[in-house]
Order: sequence, then C-alpha cells, then structure tokens
Amino acid sequence: MTTVNWPPAAGLDPVRRLYALAAGVPGATITEREIDADYAEVWPLLTDLDGELARLVPDMRRLRVIRIDGDRVEAVARSRFGMRARFDGVLRPGWVWLQSRFILMGVAAIPCGEGRTRVAFTGGIRIPGRAALIPVGVGRAGRRVLGELERRVAAGRTE
Repeated sequence: MTTVNWPPAAGLDPVRRLYALAAGVPGATITEREIDADYAEVWPLLTDLDGELARLVPDMRRLRVIRIDGDRVEAVARSRFGMRARFDGVLRPGWVWLQSRFILMGVAAIPCGEGRTRVAFTGGIRIPGRAALIPVGVGRAGRRVLGELERRVAAGRTE
C-alpha cells in the first residue's frame, strides 16, 4: 500500500502570507519595499514591538507588550491622539500580525539577495464588526512606515 500525501504541503514565505491574509480584508493595501540591508539588520527592528516598531507607525505614540506566549502576543497601544487599543497577534520569524477591535497591522520580511531585505506592510483602521479597513490613507501610511524603517536602518549603520 502506498501512502499519498494529499493535498501537498504548500509553503508561503512570510511576505506572500501577508498578501494572502490581506486579500481577505477589504480595504487592505500592501506596501512593499526592498531595503538595502541584511535581514539580520532589519528584522530585529520590526520585532522590537514596544521600541522600534512603535516608533515606525505614524499614528502610534506607544506600544507595550503585556504578554508573549509562544508565538502569541498581547499588547496595548496608545495613539498620538490619546486613544487606546488592546492588540492580540502573532509574532513569528519574518512575520508580525497584530489586531485590535479597531486597528490592524501586519508586517513581513524575507531576505531577497545579497544584503537586501524585502519588507511588506499593511495596516489601518478596522471597520467595527467587519473584517475591513477604511481605505483612506492605508497606502500612504505604509509608505511612511517603510521609509522610516529604511532611514532607521541607514542611521544605525552610521552610528
């Protein structure tokens, strides 16, 4: 008797996984950029949730991790406008997905050649009661996040 492994295992790298997940969220836009730095330089900035990542997101004043259990994360955030949010999410190599009742944020990264890293970001305000984002400004915010990430990586090299 022959054992058949069906369906075959399909592997998605973290960036493709972000695209797949965002495809199910109306209004979500993925912003992507190749950064001229090794993955080993870039990824630690993105996984420093209550440090660097909080500073990269334009509307976030503070993000504080309250619990990590394996790859599950709980955090609380305060916006620049004083609003608070409690996030549940997942943190894995190359992958962060955080969502609250009103906010969604996902970022993924993979090495893409000698000394380069491909980074993708999505995020925005969720429509209460629906898996959807308000599309206004989502792309602009993503470009700002990745531009700031690129500046921080470059600044870290000159220090």
